[in-house]
Amino acid sequence: MTAFRAVVLEHFRRPRNRGPFADANGDAEGANTLCGDRIRVQVLVRDETVVEARFTADACALCIAAASLLTDGVRNRVRSDALRLDHVWLRAALEGDAPAGRERCVTLPLETLHRAIASASGD
Repeated sequence: MTAFRAVVLEHFRRPRNRGPFADANGDAEGANTLCGDRIRVQVLVRDETVVEARFTADACALCIAAASLLTDGVRNRVRSDALRLDHVWLRAALEGDAPAGRERCVTLPLETLHRAIASASGD
């Protein structure tokens, strides 16, 4: 088993930050119509810092693992820095590329997270 698969399995079996929370001030939903992944990301931004990030998903292992890693990765980051997380950062966090034809499974959480952060009031 490759390291990429080990990271995906760890975050799929024991996802971090999974579940909704009431104090969110930023929220976005996304879907991958090709495979049926659906994800919602909620964030709490205070004083331009991402204090909390959580997700809910009905999705494949790759999508859930990416959401878990991303929501961990944005905590305590300034909003502008959090919005700079990109495919390169995600590829490094996953310790490899997504399999051919499955890239959308890992980019969906990234795009949804960016929209949630951008929508946050920041108060």
